[in-house]
Amino acid sequence: MLRRIISRKDIADAVRRLASAIEKDYGNERIIFVCLLKGSFMFTSDLVRYVHNPTRVDFMRASSYGTGTESKGTVEIKKDIEEVLEGENVIIVEDIIDSGLTLKRVRDMLSERGPKSVRICALLDKRGRRQVEIEGDYVGFTLDDGFVVGYGIDYAEEYRNLPEIYVVEEKATF
Repeated sequence: MLRRIISRKDIADAVRRLASAIEKDYGNERIIFVCLLKGSFMFTSDLVRYVHNPTRVDFMRASSYGTGTESKGTVEIKKDIEEVLEGENVIIVEDIIDSGLTLKRVRDMLSERGPKSVRICALLDKRGRRQVEIEGDYVGFTLDDGFVVGYGIDYAEEYRNLPEIYVVEEKATF
C-alpha cells in the first residue's frame, strides 16, 4: 500500500526554491549538473529548467541498493560522466540522501577531477539512516524514515512514473 507524503505542488515549490538558491549562490557562473541515475532524472529535468545560469547536464549511475530496500554497503559505478570537470562548478543531483554511501563515493570521485566547486542538491534527505558523514547543500525535504517511491524514485524499477512521492506502507504488495 502506498501513502502520499509529498504532493505535485509541494515538489514544484521545492524545485523552484532550490533553483533560486542555486542561482543566488552562483551568480551567472556556469554549472555542470551531474544527475545520479536513475532516481534523479525527473528531479534534474525539472530543476535545470528553473536555473537560468549557463548549464550543462551529465549523467552518472552508481548504486548501493540493487533491487532491494536496504543498502548493500558497497558502491558500484555503472556509468561515469563524460564532461571534463576541471575548473567547473559541479552540482550532484540526487533523489535521496539515505545511507550516504553512494553520494560520498560519487562526491569524492568527482572532487578528484579538479572542479572549482562540488555541491549536492537532493530532493529528499533521510538523516536517520546515515552511515557516513555527508550533507546536502540544497535539500528539498527532510524525512524521518520510510521507503519512498514516485517522481523518479523506484522500488525494483517500478513506481518511477508516479507524479508525487509516496511512502511504501506494506512491502508485501510487491
